[in-house]
Order: sequence, then structure tokens, then C-alpha cells
Amino acid sequence: MQLRKENILIVDDDASILELLQRHLHSWNYHVFKAISVKDAVQILRDTKIDLLITDLKMPEIDGTELIKFVSEHYPQLPKLVITGYPSVQDSLVAIKSGVIDYLTKPFTKAELKSAIDISLPYEDKPVKQSGSTGPASDGSFGGIIGNSEKIGEVIQLIERVKDNKATILIQGESGTGKELVARAIHYEGKFARAPFIAVNCGGIPENLLESELFGYKKGAFTGAEKDRDGFFQAARGGTIFLDEIGNASAAVQSRLLRVLQEKEVVKVGAQVAEKIDIRVIAATNADLKEMIKREAFREDLYYRLTVVEINLAPLRERREDIPLLTEKFLFRYGIEFKDRFLKISPDAMAVLQRYDWPGNIRELENVIQRAVIMCDKTVTVQDLPESLKFTIDFPQEDMVSLKEMEKRYIRKVLNATNNNKSKAAEILGIDRKTIRQKLSDK
Repeated sequence: MQLRKENILIVDDDASILELLQRHLHSWNYHVFKAISVKDAVQILRDTKIDLLITDLKMPEIDGTELIKFVSEHYPQLPKLVITGYPSVQDSLVAIKSGVIDYLTKPFTKAELKSAIDISLPYEDKPVKQSGSTGPASDGSFGGIIGNSEKIGEVIQLIERVKDNKATILIQGESGTGKELVARAIHYEGKFARAPFIAVNCGGIPENLLESELFGYKKGAFTGAEKDRDGFFQAARGGTIFLDEIGNASAAVQSRLLRVLQEKEVVKVGAQVAEKIDIRVIAATNADLKEMIKREAFREDLYYRLTVVEINLAPLRERREDIPLLTEKFLFRYGIEFKDRFLKISPDAMAVLQRYDWPGNIRELENVIQRAVIMCDKTVTVQDLPESLKFTIDFPQEDMVSLKEMEKRYIRKVLNATNNNKSKAAEILGIDRKTIRQKLSDK
């Protein structure tokens, strides 16, 4: 049984350790990526498919513990190996809790390093690890989904039920609630994680091109079709295709998609023969498909084919308890990217974030935190937040009255407090007794 000779990222602020690790890893034919800081490591992770992370813990500015937490949240399938010259019980507990597979103490031998990699790096025929969990982890993350609220727990329970089968799924929710994140969690947390995941924005492809892009086409099917070409469905064979903004699909695309779901086969544009296809379809929309059905803008039979399993994502205003966890995630990400350090947020600023209704949901929160990180020094304060957030007040509808009526209510409150002593009330209000009478009698 042979190990996969793929990409290993090593992170250490000590150049001599990096060189030593690189020599050992090259001798075993691994591709090596080096980073001398957490910021460099995060950039490599974003741009490169990494199969194993090897990191030191004690580093300046942002330490390796924060990198491990970041990887556990954003790349939950990536195995992690720790090396450190300053071992401690606390560090080892944090590392183990964050999913670290092995822990090496400097100095270590080449044989010890090889043994740790053998344990940490999956074999080619080793099955994908199943999470087996029934809710968010203790740090509030599951497959990239952040939150400890009851509504997020319900979504994760659904993901656990569907991740290992190929039932068709419809994810519904407002724009910015994380529908693609849920689709990716379904795919990557299940047993089909090694198969392709193809995301298609049905609203981002011109209507006249969407059909051929999805299903492929035969040579000569239309002007410019100079050779046979596979579509997104063929590219996702054996895995998952995610159709975002499915409500924007044309009538022709809806008809073809219905055939895929009914017959498990795809017909390329311009072809006469169908080809069988093994695929899981996950669709998502922020539109009211039932209302579109009434307007004959969406096929009713397709709707019921898509909703074998239905997942509804709550808007952020309905799960405010998740805002601190999401804020911490974005502070970490953009603190590293823009400031080379981990930033904090003041209690007053957090109170503002939790009071706001977030019509743009998680996407809006991320944009606000990104801006705040740029504006702040070490701690995000109320002054670093947009003005539109600071003065948002939620009045009950019955309290929305005119200034004149509000003035009358205040005058009556002062009169009640002075036992209806108009002279005392006038003194408190800074007006005379006659003005009090006039204001209370005005209609």
C-alpha cells in the first residue's frame, strides 16, 4: 500500500527547521509548500490543494494554535500534524481538541517524522472519515457552517441524514444565508467527498448559454459548436452538482432537468441519444417557487422532484446568538489578511451587531467586519462600524406616532410624576402653565 505523493504544507518561523523538513519530505517524493508565518500559510491554503498541514505552535504575531483552529473551521477534511519545541499539556489539549492527528516534539528523528506522517496522511484507498456528529462542534463549526443556535442545529441534523445518499435536495433561504456552504457540507462531510462537487450559478450564465453549459452539446448543434463538449452535469459525474438560483432556469432547462431527475440520464444539446449519469442534484433559491408555479414561471412537477429533501435556512436576524461566532470567524480571517494579527471586538460594538437586523444576512455581516478590520487598530469599536448600524432602533409598530403625540405623552408623564402639579411640571418642562394646556388640547 503506497502513500499518495501529494502536497504538504510546513509552517515554522525557524528557517532551519523548514529546510530540514523540506529535505526529509523531498526524500519521500512529496511536494512541499513552506510558510514562515500563519498569514503566508493561509494564503497558500486558499490558492493550493493541500493534503497535510505540519505546523509549529510557537510563532510570533499569530501562533500555530490559531492556524489549527482556522484549518479546522475552513478545511475540516485536512489532516494536521503539530511539531513544537515547547511542549505543554495545555497546548496538546488544544491541539487534540482541534483535530490534530499527531504531535511531535523537537528535536525529532527522521524516522519519527515518517511515522507521524504515516499516521496523519490518508492512504489512497482509505475511506473518508465520517464525522458521526449530530450537531455543531463545541466551537460552533460543522463542515464550514458556523453557529450553535437551535435553527443551525436542525440544519446540521438534516445534513447528517442526507450526506451519504444521493437524494435530491432543495435549499431555500434569503440571499446571503449560506446556501452554497450547506451544499458543500452535504458533499464533503459524506462518503462521496472524493467525487467532484460542481457549483453552477444559474443566474450568472446567460439564458441562451445555460442549457449547453449544463448538459453539454454535440458538434454542429449551433453556430460555434465546433466539437463535442461535456457540460457541468458530465463534469460532476459520480458526485454532486449544485444549482444555485434555480428559479432563474429557463423553461427548456427546467424540462431537461426534470428528465435528469426522472430518468437519471442526460441528453446533450443536438444529441439524439441519452447517456446515463450517476449524480446528486442540490438546488437552491431565494425565490418563492410556489408563487412562481402559480404564475406558471416554474414547473410544478420539477418542484416536487427537487424537494425530496427540503432544507430551509433561517435569516441571521432569527439566530442572533450565532452573530458572535460568525464575527469571531471573520475577525480572524481578515485580521490575518489585513493586519497580520488576531483582532478583538469591544462589547459595545458586539451589542450593535447583535441588535441590527442584517437584511443582507451573513454576507452583509462579513462585509461589515471586513471594513471594520481595515478601519480599526487592535480592537473593533463602535466607531469602526458603519453609521447605518449604530442608530438602528426597532420600534413596535404601535409606537410609531407623530412628534406632537409623543410630546403630549411626555407632558402627561411629567404631570403624573408631579401629582398633576402644573406649576412644578411647567418648571421641569421649561414652559409655562398656559403652554401645557395648549399642547394637551392641540389636535
